[in-house]
Amino acid sequence: MQPSPSQVIVLATPVFLLLIAVEYAWGRLRGRDTYRLNDAINSISLGMLSQVSAVLTRLFRIGIYTAVFSHAALVRDDAFWTSPFGWLLALVFYDFCYYWLHRAGHEVAVFWAAHVVHHQSQDYNLSTALRQTSSGALLGWIFYLPMAMAGVPPLVFGVVALIDLLYQYWVHTEHVGKLGWFDRWFCSPSNHRVHHAVNERYLDRNYGGILIVWDRLFGSFREEDERCVYGTRAPLESWDPLWSNLEVYWALARDSWHARSWGDKLRVWFKPPGWRPADVAARFPKPPFALERVTRYHPPMGRAVAWFAGVQFMAILGGVALFLWHADGLPLARSATWLAVLTAAIWAVGAVMQGRITVLEVLLIEVAALATATAAEGWLDAHRLFKPLAMLLAIAWVAARAQGRFGNVLLAALALCLAGDVFLMLEGFFIPGMVSFLAAHLCYLSLFRQGVRWFPSGRALAATLAVAALLYAVLFPHLGPVLKVAVAAYAVVIALMAAQAIGRATVVRDGPAIGVAVGAGLFMLSDAILAINRFALPVPLAPLWVLSTYYAAQVLIVHNARAGKVEVPAGAAAPAQAAGASS
Repeated sequence: MQPSPSQVIVLATPVFLLLIAVEYAWGRLRGRDTYRLNDAINSISLGMLSQVSAVLTRLFRIGIYTAVFSHAALVRDDAFWTSPFGWLLALVFYDFCYYWLHRAGHEVAVFWAAHVVHHQSQDYNLSTALRQTSSGALLGWIFYLPMAMAGVPPLVFGVVALIDLLYQYWVHTEHVGKLGWFDRWFCSPSNHRVHHAVNERYLDRNYGGILIVWDRLFGSFREEDERCVYGTRAPLESWDPLWSNLEVYWALARDSWHARSWGDKLRVWFKPPGWRPADVAARFPKPPFALERVTRYHPPMGRAVAWFAGVQFMAILGGVALFLWHADGLPLARSATWLAVLTAAIWAVGAVMQGRITVLEVLLIEVAALATATAAEGWLDAHRLFKPLAMLLAIAWVAARAQGRFGNVLLAALALCLAGDVFLMLEGFFIPGMVSFLAAHLCYLSLFRQGVRWFPSGRALAATLAVAALLYAVLFPHLGPVLKVAVAAYAVVIALMAAQAIGRATVVRDGPAIGVAVGAGLFMLSDAILAINRFALPVPLAPLWVLSTYYAAQVLIVHNARAGKVEVPAGAAAPAQAAGASS
């Protein structure tokens, strides 16, 4: 039985890591260390995210290729393509198509939005090679359709694609100099260093994957003749793997939205990267790039956090390897569940290295993700461990930092949520669970009241009550007499809680208040899905949707709720004065 592409990557991973260790040791020995822990973890994490997401996008990409091959191939001669010469020709053919995809990735904005991930690192080492996009497959398949139409079988296509990808690993190093004749024909470390540089003379050059002759033929070659400065001309300045994949898409969408001309709204996506409509550039100017002002992004990270991030990274790497080894045999829903778990963990490690969250919050996010996945998988014993543990971690984090009435109210809300979680795991304790969560929402309502008047936004109040009324109308025919009253009370309380949080955000208008408001909205969504699934009709993957929204709500509230005096922006309605706290 031949290994799948995902399994080949798993088998290659120890080799990748060994070569990284060798390069690091060689650099230290020579006094030229090219590694930073935070950057290397971020790059490899983006590679992990790319591979786990590829489990889903591969079906899309290979499915299209196979369909075109099956119905539109001009010539079918599988025997030729599986001969030694056929394999070699297919590899050269693939590399030619890759050249044009890679070139489009630098010369067309929507393709750059995917490819930019590979260029964001300001270091250049073997870990940079593993830094890959998670969205490239959505459009990249277009460039390989000529191979399908020429009759290259899907198996041959998949193998040469993997060979081309693996070849490019070794060229990401600063420790191999020029190689003479080899540099003239093949992509080499010297040639590829030029490709990653932001120097003016090097910009958008040397696209070849295995062969550099394509660049020589089509006028995109540049010799390495000055020191390379790495990264992008619009630095990412973040270890967030999700933002890394989305930043350019967001910038293009924003420029497209602001453009006055409908033609410009479309051209934004297909012009070269950096092009902006004149009216957008005038209203939202950006400083020009200057090589001499380039600085490395390197937020401070203490030794304890560095060790924690390293250990967490190795644990996630093991989880990714386990997932990839079994991924091709998993149903789509299960793959999506574990993709979400691994993504949450990868994001949390990046966030703690950046100082955005604490070690306890990382553990909270990871345990909450495992509680969600074990519920979706039906692994009840593991779920009974992770579900209460998640809330205990939230309680521990709040207890360590919050004091006074604010801290007591928040701890009470979390303790009641913990009680509700435990009751809902037990058969026949749904009503006690509902009562616990009802009391928790009252605590949250009190917490969000502090510093502002009751329900400062009439629109938010009307909207949340309307949603609650609609939900109750759906549930009403399926409820007994007692539950009709209990669910009505619950729906009103959670609507009021969400309205208070949203209304408060409209007054305070800062990031934490908005985060709390989003969390309250997700809390309402989680309860709605739970109620519909329990009383009205089965919801596909209900445990996944219920718990993912529930834990996202708790994390947002716990992270953003904070004690302190409310500061209202100029022009906003003045809040009610209170000696309490703000969320």
